[in-house]
Amino acid sequence: MWVITAYSDENIRMFEFEDEIEAKEFIKSIKGNKILSHVIYFNDQIIEAAI
Repeated sequence: MWVITAYSDENIRMFEFEDEIEAKEFIKSIKGNKILSHVIYFNDQIIEAAI
């Protein structure tokens, strides 16, 4: 999961995406400060394959 956290004025907004490309396209349209985070849960298939 990909999460965008956007800070503008006194507002904080968060957007969730399943796809990295979709998140990166959307972040271009956001004004103000923003952070793109990749969230990996312990039970995700990526982690299970590594164990």
